[in-house]
Amino acid sequence: MNAPHPPKVAGIDSTVPTPAHTVAPVSPAPGATASPDTTASVPAPTGPAPGTLLQDRLAGWVSDLTTLQELTERLSRTTTLEAALQELLRAGSALVGARRGLVVLRPAGGAGPRTTLGLGLGRADLGHIETVPSGSLPYGRLLDDPLPDSAFPDGTSTSTSTSTSTEIVHADLFAEEGLDPRHREVAARLGYAASYALPLSAESAGRLGAAVWLYDEPAEPDEHHRHLAGIYVRHAAEHIALLVEVEHTRACAATIAEELLPSRLPRVPGVQLAARHRSGPRGGGDWYDALPLPDAALGLSVGSVTGSGPSAVAAMGRLRASLRAYAVMEGEDPVAVLSDLELLLRLTEPARSATALFAYCEPALRKVTLAGAGHSPPLLIGERRTEFAETSVSAPLGMLACWEAPSLEIQAEPGETVLLYTDGLLHRTGDPMDRAFARLHAAAASVPRALRADPGAIADHVLRTVLPDGLDAVDSEEDVVLLAARFD
Repeated sequence: MNAPHPPKVAGIDSTVPTPAHTVAPVSPAPGATASPDTTASVPAPTGPAPGTLLQDRLAGWVSDLTTLQELTERLSRTTTLEAALQELLRAGSALVGARRGLVVLRPAGGAGPRTTLGLGLGRADLGHIETVPSGSLPYGRLLDDPLPDSAFPDGTSTSTSTSTSTEIVHADLFAEEGLDPRHREVAARLGYAASYALPLSAESAGRLGAAVWLYDEPAEPDEHHRHLAGIYVRHAAEHIALLVEVEHTRACAATIAEELLPSRLPRVPGVQLAARHRSGPRGGGDWYDALPLPDAALGLSVGSVTGSGPSAVAAMGRLRASLRAYAVMEGEDPVAVLSDLELLLRLTEPARSATALFAYCEPALRKVTLAGAGHSPPLLIGERRTEFAETSVSAPLGMLACWEAPSLEIQAEPGETVLLYTDGLLHRTGDPMDRAFARLHAAAASVPRALRADPGAIADHVLRTVLPDGLDAVDSEEDVVLLAARFD
């Protein structure tokens, strides 16, 4: 008769299998005699030798520690929140023996991004799951329950039942009488029959969300693999809490930077305007502005403050506001505007420098008078020409004891577009500056005829062409600003 197979449980296979140790019978010592009251020989012991069970247990602990170390090292190498959540799902899937799963991020107090990511589940699958009432889903119950004291500091659960405040197990969904009908329908549609859920909780940030792993057949992880998964998830939650804080800080910096830039562009007869702005992860000091001026004129400016982070964003806001004031007072003289701005920067922020370009536009005449301080020349895009304006070489603001450079006049033709931009557009290409300028010129020259009537379409085409493969959206330290003005 064949020996019965052990019952199947979900979880990773043991790295070090438990061997069946036996020892040989012990022979009596020479000259030894049997005890007088012994009528038969005593059989030699056949069980494990002393210390064998301890060795096996130690081998199992070493195997578990090695597995956890490898998984946590992979997690610690993730630098973005999305990558960390995906790694959490993959590692948890290996630990509990599930093929699919999802993580729901809902930081307490709304201090961070809210998102749902899936492993082996598409957007449509996650949408189906979200149609189930929250209280009927494992992660919904975990997010609604108060955080137990037993989750900290060691994270051990106070109960081993299948529905506790630190884990929720559905070993066989379709066998549960009280299962929500919509949950039953979605589970049948997506093809999962069991689930195992754990909360994501960090000591510093409280409850962050929950992770759920889904089984194709009725199953549940055994106590050993639950313990390993719990240890890993508690470690992962601390790492994820740090990334949530980083994402929250980045979002706040980006919001502040966006608020300091124009919420809308003015409508001035004779010219159409469009702007594009890509901010770096820490927030940068690039800006653009469009300001209606007396006599139906228009002031356009772009610039960049050195540095990044909140201090650079604040300096950018102060400089842009000052430039607006100088433009109203003496905008028809761009050199005077930048000279006043340079004096203000040197007196109020001597440790900082900036590049800037200011253009005084007269839409009725299609005439642009501009001056630049260490800034890249504007690009003129038309049917018969695509060329850079020949601005004079000048130092950035704050670099010399006194700044001054001659102004330049551009006479645009009907339908031509003047494109102003910051150096971040060139730096993000990763090319030397001469090749970056050549790439920008080629991108502007290749704007399709059908798009030339729309300055926004022109700016989008230039972004996609100069920065292919999504480089216009990557986490680069460089901000990107484009301001396009098309003359009727």
